[in-house]
Amino acid sequence: MAALNATLVTTVGGRADIAAAATAAAAGGDTAPVGPGVFLVVINGGAASRTVTIATPGTVVGHAVADATLVVPAGKTGIIPLTNLFRGATDRAAITYDAVTSVTVAVFTLGA
Repeated sequence: MAALNATLVTTVGGRADIAAAATAAAAGGDTAPVGPGVFLVVINGGAASRTVTIATPGTVVGHAVADATLVVPAGKTGIIPLTNLFRGATDRAAITYDAVTSVTVAVFTLGA
């Protein structure tokens, strides 16, 4: 698994080129920071839809919470917040992909 780092997006300057911050999705999955204002961007440059799965290691009243999935259509970009719900034992989210060909990802955090 590759450890993705978050890129700060300020409320004043913003981020004009999201793709420039993206890196190839790792075949074995990625990890990313979690918390308020943190989100994952998935850019699918391929010809088929891709499914991204984010593990939800916690429980609610003793019941497991289903993992979150995001289906990104071919040629499209998807965004999912990386809330504390996804915080694993390493304090990071565990992210996997059904395939990684032509898939790039980036993590952003909103700041002042």
